Amino acid sequence: MSTSRAEALHLTGERTVPGIAEENYWFRRHEAAYHELLPWCAGAVVLEAGCGEGYGAGLIAETAESVLAFDYDQPTTEHVARRYPQVWTARGNLVQLPLRERSVDVVANFQVIEHLWDQGAFLAECLRVLRPGGRLLVTTPNRLTFTPDSDTPLNPFHTRELAPGELDSLLREAGFTVELLHGLHHGPGLRALDERYGGSIIDAQLEVVMGHLPGQAPWPPELLADIAAIRASDFEITGDRLDESLDLVAVAVRP
Repeated sequence: MSTSRAEALHLTGERTVPGIAEENYWFRRHEAAYHELLPWCAGAVVLEAGCGEGYGAGLIAETAESVLAFDYDQPTTEHVARRYPQVWTARGNLVQLPLRERSVDVVANFQVIEHLWDQGAFLAECLRVLRPGGRLLVTTPNRLTFTPDSDTPLNPFHTRELAPGELDSLLREAGFTVELLHGLHHGPGLRALDERYGGSIIDAQLEVVMGHLPGQAPWPPELLADIAAIRASDFEITGDRLDESLDLVAVAVRP
């Protein structure tokens, strides 16, 4: 599905959206985690806590019984309601979920927890609204590779990033059992792009966009073509080399 700039949500640098070539690396990287975790959503009542543009909620809706896309930002929820009519939408605070206790099977929280000021309060709400045996699905940047040289996130929209052990401890301290903790890596095609662009396709993109407003950077045509060609299948998710992973992918169970 292509998305014109007029149809897409405003590019702030905080969220990624589908159908924009310059955003395609980040969109596909996030999409890969959705595909990996879809089996846990099959036939389930799902809350996506922090739905962003809504493409993930739309994807989950293809296999779930029902999906509620929830976000704090009103323009975001209005956009999701228009673009993804197959999902329910609601607006509110993630630490005050407007749901009954034990009312959902799955809470999906993709690339969101690093934005929250009170991660513990959010996880307590997830525990409250999940049915016994329900699952919390979490993806988040790996602090060890995303901001490797500082405990303070370089991304101004992030409040606290997590290393693998930190995410594991946070989930367990909140009362969850950690069923799976994996990491997302570049697959062979992306590793080839890393080599082509001096060791890091991520750094090559950052060099283009730094110093420009979101969506305004002048992209070299060859780099942009390579970015636009990336697919979700170009990423690998595995339990190996967790500390070297780009993103963390976790499944936690409510006892």
